[in-house]
Amino acid sequence: MTRAILWRGGQIGVLVGLALLLWHAADGRTALEQMRHVDPRWLVAAAILLSVQTILSAQRWRLTAAQLGLAIPVFSALKEYYLAQIVNQSLPGGVLGDAGRALRSRGQAGLAVAAQAVVFERVAGQLGLLAVLTCGACAGLLMPTGLNWPDWVGQAVFVGGIAAAFFAASGALAPIVRRAARQFADAVWAPRVRLQQIVLSVTAALCNVAAFACCAFALGVAMPAVAVAVLVPLILFAMVLPLSVAGWGLREGAAALLFPVMGATAASGLATSIAFGSVFLLTTLPGLLVPLLLTSTAHSKGENNAP
Repeated sequence: MTRAILWRGGQIGVLVGLALLLWHAADGRTALEQMRHVDPRWLVAAAILLSVQTILSAQRWRLTAAQLGLAIPVFSALKEYYLAQIVNQSLPGGVLGDAGRALRSRGQAGLAVAAQAVVFERVAGQLGLLAVLTCGACAGLLMPTGLNWPDWVGQAVFVGGIAAAFFAASGALAPIVRRAARQFADAVWAPRVRLQQIVLSVTAALCNVAAFACCAFALGVAMPAVAVAVLVPLILFAMVLPLSVAGWGLREGAAALLFPVMGATAASGLATSIAFGSVFLLTTLPGLLVPLLLTSTAHSKGENNAP
């Protein structure tokens, strides 16, 4: 318990530290000034795209769970996904909502299978985002992009490649990785669900990326299509690291670092990321109604079972 409290406290500390650092390094005052002149129409478009993403992600979870022998009704999947999102947005780590989603869906097949369904669904979502990034990078090789990459990006890619190769070659982890890969393939890449998984994951990722671009447009920041396809996935990948609350701070830091690559300012990246995070938080608010719906359902079942 003490270790968990220290970890949560550390995550909050990371968030506060990043916020202070970004305020000074990325010109927080300029970012706030930009946000005062936001175009709400683009923010509404971003909210719609993020809501569609949630619906698609819930369906992807249903499809993945069904492959593992876990049947989840459509409305139940949507309720659980919204609840998981609001919890992830509210608490440090960004995964507690997903843990709760697995816990509440364990009834039919057990906790291990329910947890696999949640983890595999989240991995499929990240692969969809990676597919968008890959397509954008390939397009960037075929046409002028106007992106001016700093030297540290190449160095980071090199170090990341070495780390990935070391991880893949690790003898101790190889059996675990192979087993997990087989299970993932059965749940997500089986022939009968492969096309659906590709469509759901890529479309959800495109909605996420387009929503971020809409937030940039709302602030008057022009983002070329290739920049959207390459830079935005990199920014969103920063949210995966469970070092702060819902990716706040990490996402803003990545945006402040990467926006200058396309000729925008770090302050514009900071403002865009804050706008995106705020809109995303608003779109998760329906999750606050889920506990009331669950309580009402349980109460109705109790009355029906009463003698």
